[in-house]
Amino acid sequence: MKKSKILTAIITFLVSSTLVYAAPSISNDGEKSELNADEVEYDMDTGIVTATGNVILKHGTGVATGAKAQYNVNTEEAYLTDNVIVIRDDMKLTCNRLLSDGYGHMQADGNVHAEQTVAPTAQNPQGDLRTFTGDHVDYYPDDRKHIIIPGGGLLTSKTEGTFTADYMEGWIDDQYFVGTGNAHIVSPPRNLEAGGDRIDYYAAENGKAVLTGNAWAYQDNNTLKGNRLTVYLADDKKPKEKADENPFADKIRKKPPIDDSPKVNQPFGDIAN
Repeated sequence: MKKSKILTAIITFLVSSTLVYAAPSISNDGEKSELNADEVEYDMDTGIVTATGNVILKHGTGVATGAKAQYNVNTEEAYLTDNVIVIRDDMKLTCNRLLSDGYGHMQADGNVHAEQTVAPTAQNPQGDLRTFTGDHVDYYPDDRKHIIIPGGGLLTSKTEGTFTADYMEGWIDDQYFVGTGNAHIVSPPRNLEAGGDRIDYYAAENGKAVLTGNAWAYQDNNTLKGNRLTVYLADDKKPKEKADENPFADKIRKKPPIDDSPKVNQPFGDIAN
């Protein structure tokens, strides 16, 4: 295998197919690739390429850095270790170790922290900064960027608050996340705290959170409890219609004004009811 093809393969797997970016892992995608390291070795017997010391991998707009990188040209396994940093477009990932098994499954281990800068929209003109934190994260890029944090994790939103659970998973493309076991959300902008056995969080639906199983929510001096609760953490900035403010406004009966004027010419005189 030519050196340029080997380097492109390494960079494609470690940059284009990381926890934070799910571009197809193909070596002929037309994007420029570059590898810089203090030392690069290729063992033709094992098919393993090893780069050590100040490793910098570049592919298109993606950059990955670490102390050591390995790629097996036979199994397509890729490994990047020690102070790993991966940046691609609006996403950034840091961890201690990053592994790709060559079958559409990535693993990030040790102080995993990923953050995404969300561009401003009509509903959220200030944009957002979302983060994902855990000790171990499994990632399946071909399944709508499916992430699994089996040991529990933390999801944060600068505009909406925090979401934690003993077990978490989500689909970044769909902006849908699930937490089970001691699921808990805190929303400082709404002065809201809530929890339950499970929380389904729909970031694209105005921060909709559906709590099920021993669900509870506290806001100001109000308390809600039930088997299923739905709360909204985001503010869509949509002006409220009058009907939204009081859906019963047109149902309220108005009392007629009291007529206490003297009664004159009553045809039946003073008859008691």
